[in-house]
Amino acid sequence: RQGHTCVTNLLQWLLVPSCSDFHAAIVAANTMIRLSDFEQYAREHLAKKWKDFHADGACGQFTLKDNEAAFQRLKLLPRILRDVSHLATETTILGEKISMPICISPSGSQKIAHLDGEVAMVKAARSMGTCMALSAYATCSIEEVSEAAPDCLRWFQVYIMSDPNVTKQLVFRAEAAGYKALVVTVDVPIAGIRYASVRNQFEFPLKLPNLESLNVKSFSKIPNSAAATWKDIDWLRSLTKMPIVVKGILTVDDAREAVKHGVSGIWVSNHGARQLDTVPSTVSV
Repeated sequence: RQGHTCVTNLLQWLLVPSCSDFHAAIVAANTMIRLSDFEQYAREHLAKKWKDFHADGACGQFTLKDNEAAFQRLKLLPRILRDVSHLATETTILGEKISMPICISPSGSQKIAHLDGEVAMVKAARSMGTCMALSAYATCSIEEVSEAAPDCLRWFQVYIMSDPNVTKQLVFRAEAAGYKALVVTVDVPIAGIRYASVRNQFEFPLKLPNLESLNVKSFSKIPNSAAATWKDIDWLRSLTKMPIVVKGILTVDDAREAVKHGVSGIWVSNHGARQLDTVPSTVSV
């Protein structure tokens, strides 16, 4: 319950500056109790193609449905008569303190849903004392997000690009801007098929300042490398002192392989069910 309250407070923080009518935004935020309230608000206020972009899963969306259903299958077995008069949700992540074991994962093109985009998100993370991972496909630059909340714990997410110089420059910029870890997403060698985005002929409507030189327009034509291997993880480790977290692990074998290659963290992820359909829900792995 305390964790749910923290997430709800974070989302309320984000909602207010996104509305032109400040009073209406306060009223709306204060009436939202459950996370599903925020999803409903988004469905009612976003244009269809932007709503579809954020909510879409790959292919038949079997994994997307199972991601939520898997949590519903989990049951709590509470122990009674324990002293719960002093509760704390604080923990550490890669040696850094955070207020709760809930962080903000990398999500691209946030200005589609909010005028301030990733700048608003990092300020919300700072206000809640937790970590934000910035996507390479963000609509705010690495430096802009860093300057907006220099005291917030920030990680930077990157793909292994077809042009290694692009990847290298992103890593250098993130380290120079004070990001504390490098998240390498490894489950998108090619773009997943998202039917709603195909029907909507989705193109990125805003500039992607971290990838501006590539002029990325369509998700189906992303510049990720389809030839990436574990050797690229070794190469990335040679470029930076930032700890590396590999995101997109779903098997024990790949987790062991990641450890062999000296990564500092393993991020169990199916890419929000947006990449390869019919894989397991992450909470069940």
